[in-house]
Amino acid sequence: MTFKKYLWPTVGALTIALSAWLLYKELRGLSLDDLGDSFSAIPMTHWLLAALSTLVAYAALAGYDRIALMHLGKKIDWWFITICSFTTYALSHNVGASVVSGAVVRYRAYSTRGLTPAEIGVLIATCSFTFILGTLLLAGMVLVYEPELIERFGDLVPVEASAATGVLILALIGLYVVASFMKLKPLKLGSIHISYPAPKVVLPQLLIAPIELIGAAGIIYFALPEAGNPGFMIVLGIFLISFSAALLSHAPGGLGVLELVFLMGLPDMNQADVIAALLVFRLFYLIIPFVMALVVILVFERSQFKLNNPPDLRRGEQHEG
Repeated sequence: MTFKKYLWPTVGALTIALSAWLLYKELRGLSLDDLGDSFSAIPMTHWLLAALSTLVAYAALAGYDRIALMHLGKKIDWWFITICSFTTYALSHNVGASVVSGAVVRYRAYSTRGLTPAEIGVLIATCSFTFILGTLLLAGMVLVYEPELIERFGDLVPVEASAATGVLILALIGLYVVASFMKLKPLKLGSIHISYPAPKVVLPQLLIAPIELIGAAGIIYFALPEAGNPGFMIVLGIFLISFSAALLSHAPGGLGVLELVFLMGLPDMNQADVIAALLVFRLFYLIIPFVMALVVILVFERSQFKLNNPPDLRRGEQHEG
């Protein structure tokens, strides 16, 4: 139990340390003046477009929970779902070990709406699967449209194999969609029944997750300059790789991992411009939502305390004391 408790924090710390060392080697010649020049070179219209991309991403994030609740056959107030989803992802994106940190927030929130621990577990698993599905769908599209993307990270895989991998990924997703129309029987694991998602669940999965990821990648794309910019599809592909690596690393906010992968994927661009764009991403997608999420958690926990400890009860406890 103790081993599991310290496993992911240790993995995250080691990942940050390794990434920091590799980044130091990459950025030894970079100065604060270079970063300042890169920030000032971002047009105001691009700041606004990056902010709009953030709103698109977080608006789509609420769809993850709505899809999962649809799969469970549960109806919960749309505003509650939106706030819960925003808080969950704003916290988990920054803290690291997103499955664990997100599970805590969702359990605290949805248990107040009558969901059982098993149902909340299915909800969390469905949200995670929706993200994976969206990532694979976009990765397959990018590999088919821009198969040379893989060459930016070495010559390990031929371009032809990259395109073929993209086709294979899209074909497997196609099978997943077809199976949803076949009304397969639920899978029984002891007392737990796992139902195959219906088309009304699968089709939104193929829409919501890509919108969220495209919005998040758009923040970086709009913050990058035109000089040396390889285009949105390449930036999206690099983002999918870097964001997935950041989540797997369990490093808080993917610290160092995002930067390292993007610098590797954009070797022809000015390093200061790339780092500045990623700082804009961290500000809009991570830091500002994180601060807002902390406020939401504080207000929620305060309201729950008042609900579970009404004034009459608190006065009675004080009197007994």
